Amino acid sequence: MKDRGDHFQFSTGVVGYPLLFILCIWIVYWFEVRFGFDFNYLGVYPRTVVGLRGVLFSPFIHSDLTHLWHNTLPLLILSTALFYFYRSNAWMVLLIGVIFTGGLTWFFGRPAHHIGASGIVYMLFGFLFFKGIIAKHFRLTALSLIVVFIYGSMIWYILPIDPKISWEGHLSGLITGAILAFFIKQGIAKPILYTWESPDYDPEEDEFLRHFDEYGNFVEHLPEEESIEEDEVKVIYEYKPDESSKNKKE
Repeated sequence: MKDRGDHFQFSTGVVGYPLLFILCIWIVYWFEVRFGFDFNYLGVYPRTVVGLRGVLFSPFIHSDLTHLWHNTLPLLILSTALFYFYRSNAWMVLLIGVIFTGGLTWFFGRPAHHIGASGIVYMLFGFLFFKGIIAKHFRLTALSLIVVFIYGSMIWYILPIDPKISWEGHLSGLITGAILAFFIKQGIAKPILYTWESPDYDPEEDEFLRHFDEYGNFVEHLPEEESIEEDEVKVIYEYKPDESSKNKKE
C-alpha cells in the first residue's frame, strides 16, 4: 500500500493563526464598546465605491455580543481545520475567500451595511465540505461529514428568512468556498493508492496471489522451483579398442 501525500502535521500556526484572528475581532468589538465607537459604516455597502472598503473591514465588525459569539466558535473550529488539513493552501483560501465573499455581497446585496465574519464562516464551510468530497481522501471526506453534521443547519441562513441577517453574505461565502474547492488542486492530500491500483502492477508477481491455484483454492506451501543452470556441462565419453587385446587376436 502506498500513501500519496498523507502528511497532515500539527504546528503552532494551526491553532495560533485562528486564535489571532478571533482575538482581533474581539479587540475591535471591545474598542467600540469601551470608547463608544460604531464601525458599522465600514461594512460592505453594495454597489457604491465607498462600500468596497467593507470587503476588508466588515469581517472584523459585529453589531452586538450575540452576533460576535455566534461567529467566534465556528470561525475558530473551521479555520483550525483549514490550517491543519490544507495548510499549504490555507492563506490563499482565506485571502481569496475574503475578497470574493465581500465582492459578491457588494455586487448583489441589499442597500445596507453588511458586517460580520459570518460570510467567512460560510466560505470555510463550503470549501471544507466540497473539497473533502472532491479529494476522495478518507480523512478529508470524514472532515466533510463532520462539518456538515455540526454546521449543516447553517444552510437555512443562505435564504432571506430574517431581514436582520445578511443572507447575501452567507450565500456569497458558500458560493466562494465551493468554487475554491473545485479550482484549488495543488497541495491537496492524495487518496491512498493500494499496490493493485498501480498501473505497473503484475498479478503474476504478487506473492499473495501465487498461493491460489487455477481453481481458486489456497495453497499454503508453494512447490520449490527447480533451479535450471543456464550453462550445462556435458560430458562426452569416447571408447577406443584395447591395443593389447587386438594383438592377441592376431
